[in-house]
Amino acid sequence: MSRLILFNKPYGVLSQFTDRGSEGARATLSDHIKLPGVYPAGRLDRDSEGLLLLTDDGRLQAQISDPKFKLPKTYLVQVEGEIDEGALKRLRLGVTLKDGLTLPAEAKRIDEPQLWPRDPPVRFRKSVPDCWISLTIREGRNRQVRRMTAAVGFPTLRLVRWSIGDWSVEGLAPGEWREIVV
Repeated sequence: MSRLILFNKPYGVLSQFTDRGSEGARATLSDHIKLPGVYPAGRLDRDSEGLLLLTDDGRLQAQISDPKFKLPKTYLVQVEGEIDEGALKRLRLGVTLKDGLTLPAEAKRIDEPQLWPRDPPVRFRKSVPDCWISLTIREGRNRQVRRMTAAVGFPTLRLVRWSIGDWSVEGLAPGEWREIVV
């Protein structure tokens, strides 16, 4: 039996247990998870929030993080501007980035989700509208979601990974985790 930790990674926390080589101390997983022998299955950028999976099983870690398994990852994304159907269609077809064409994504506009407040809050500008989309991808390039939304003209303001496969961050506050046996 393998251990699987579902962790709601707060904004500003690194997806690793140590922060060697930086000048100032930055928050890491060790500030939240005190379990020996578990390691992140994939990454979530420091300026992103939401579901990060950790496990003690190398095979499970590979199945979760290796793009060849194409495990769907769903993100709730606050973008700058009022996204239109044309931009959503481009996301659905795949977007050309500097490192090539992305796989097609599932993309739809959604109502503002009921999420925890972000600390620090997203900068609010009265003259610039924003909206939310749900975006599901099956690959994991560096900063891919942010690059995809920017490529279609709607920069990301807030990025929350909601689910990976069948696992979700639902019911976990930032910094909380839950262990399940798989």
